[in-house]
Amino acid sequence: MEHEVFVPVPPDRLRASLADPAQVARAVPGLQRDAGAERPVAGRLRIRVGGHTITYRGELRVSPRDDDAFTVEGDATEARGTGTVTLALTLRVTGADGGSTLHVHGTATADGRITELEPDTVDSTTRRLLTRFAENLGAAEPAAPEAPDDPEAPDEPEPEQEQEKRTSVFEAEVPPPALDPLAEDDFTDSPEPPAEAAHARRTMIGRSAEEVDHAPPRGRYAPVPAPQTVVPTETLRWAAPAAALVVASAIVVTKALRRRR
Repeated sequence: MEHEVFVPVPPDRLRASLADPAQVARAVPGLQRDAGAERPVAGRLRIRVGGHTITYRGELRVSPRDDDAFTVEGDATEARGTGTVTLALTLRVTGADGGSTLHVHGTATADGRITELEPDTVDSTTRRLLTRFAENLGAAEPAAPEAPDDPEAPDEPEPEQEQEKRTSVFEAEVPPPALDPLAEDDFTDSPEPPAEAAHARRTMIGRSAEEVDHAPPRGRYAPVPAPQTVVPTETLRWAAPAAALVVASAIVVTKALRRRR
């Protein structure tokens, strides 16, 4: 099998992508990598050949060579069957006008369901798969180079030094309470607290919390007593005998007038 694909990227960048197994795994179309697999190019590959879909499970190994070429070896087994596929490819990158050309040479052997399909359909599917692989490989972002060690970079502070710089909450200065009459920050213009506040503070000192909570308010917040609607008892003491005397006098006068008649 021979196949060529034009990739609009420089040759060095395309070779760097082939040398990175992670980018090769992302470039294979339809590959679902196994979670936690040690090999980066391993998992399930689903391909569609004509009107049939076949899923393979296997791995792919890419090795660089001394002549700037890459050797690709792979083997896979049908996920629902006994068919197998084995391939051995050689990938070579050459410069081209406006990009690079990826040359693919190699052989592949297979058995199982794929051998029951038309050879031309299998060949076109394989070439389409290689074309998409090369395009995805060219579109991959190059790996960021590692930053060199800078000997002049300042040393990071040790954890103990950072801990000493931090101020504990218990070591911070506590501001005076708002109810303290001697506090510097006051909401009133007068430097001394009002007389009512001072009186309330003096009366609350030495009293329990229950007595303070149930104590009636004093000063301008004290409740106003209701007006008295009952006649005082002192008035009733002399009003009752006087009324009795008036009634008795009226009776005596009335009897005297009757006798004269």
